[in-house]
Amino acid sequence: MGDPGGKSPGRRFRLLWAAYAVSAYGSGFGFGALPLIAIGVLHAGPAAVSALAASGVAVGALIAVPLGPWVEFRRKRPVMIAMDLARFVMLAGIPVAFAFGVLSFAQLLVVSVVAAAGDITFKAASGAYLKTLVRPEDLLVANARFESTTWTAQMVGPPLGGAAMGLLGPVVTVVVDAMSYLLSAVAIGAIGGGESRPAHERRSRVRMGELLDGWRYIFGHPGLRMTMANSVLFAGLILATEPPLAVLLVGDLGFAPWQYGLAFAAPCVGGLIGSRFARPLAARFGRHRVMLVSGTLRACWPLGLAFVGPGTTGLVLVIVIEFGLIFCIGVSNPLIATYRLDHTPSDRVARTLSAWAITTRATTAALTALGGLLAAVTSPRAAIAVSGLLLLATPLLLPRHDHPASSEPELVTDPA
Repeated sequence: MGDPGGKSPGRRFRLLWAAYAVSAYGSGFGFGALPLIAIGVLHAGPAAVSALAASGVAVGALIAVPLGPWVEFRRKRPVMIAMDLARFVMLAGIPVAFAFGVLSFAQLLVVSVVAAAGDITFKAASGAYLKTLVRPEDLLVANARFESTTWTAQMVGPPLGGAAMGLLGPVVTVVVDAMSYLLSAVAIGAIGGGESRPAHERRSRVRMGELLDGWRYIFGHPGLRMTMANSVLFAGLILATEPPLAVLLVGDLGFAPWQYGLAFAAPCVGGLIGSRFARPLAARFGRHRVMLVSGTLRACWPLGLAFVGPGTTGLVLVIVIEFGLIFCIGVSNPLIATYRLDHTPSDRVARTLSAWAITTRATTAALTALGGLLAAVTSPRAAIAVSGLLLLATPLLLPRHDHPASSEPELVTDPA
């Protein structure tokens, strides 16, 4: 899984980490499977494939709006297991339908929506659970380990999954992805131990006024408000450059598919290294200072992609830029995740994380659409340059001063 170091938060955390790792590797292995199934099996065109991707994000995020408050008033482990099992059932249905010749585009749409909503809900529940599972001083260690696992999975999973797709077809990789969620559910179930009893646990419905609670808390907290604005815009602008960059590298500059894959797989080593540096850098220079510096440096790299040329020199330049970018992300992400948990009371974490994730996905979808439109009107290189210039302004949104960590209410535990 990759361990950035530091004192272990304990056996129960290791099981949670194992669950995260197995699902991350499974998702990496199955990366891109749904669009390839739509194209190769159902013969869908570009418009349908784009609709598949967009609807999954949009509808999934919409469904997740009431789920955030609902998760807040539930025990988190059962919610996490339920989300894993829901994604397992949905994905496992694809090879079954394929085997019986009844696979349809509508089924892929449903799977895409459930996967997106399940991902948001699972992350909201797991973030809230993590805060009760480990000590406050261990949160950075835990988040750094999650970050290192993410980049290791990105480095290993897609290349292996791509090879498996070429040899066995995309349906096989869906089976592996589905099984990873089942194994994740088993690992979470094995954690055991008591879990804090949420207030109003037995309430069956979410009140209308609670739907926006996550956003209310974020916007009412100066540090979280600025940090979310920075994170959301940074993620949206980075992801918005991916389609124009693919067109530039493969279409305009003639990069071979293996070169394109190498240009984005190899730099993931930077994320693994960066996550290992997050804790020692924070211990030496202070968490907030390192978060500011790494959050600023990560915004400086993407503009260089607008100047990439053809051939080996261009490939090396992409790898260097992506490595620097991902290294800085690897340092900053665990610090931002820890800052977010430190400044959110335990009884608000699920709603806050859900609101954060929904905002990120909606903004990313909008910026990606705008980036594609700009690339069509001007050129892919111009769209990449505009995104890079806008990214240079995102560090201004980082909070310049730290704020006191949230005070915690007394937790009631249930040994069952």
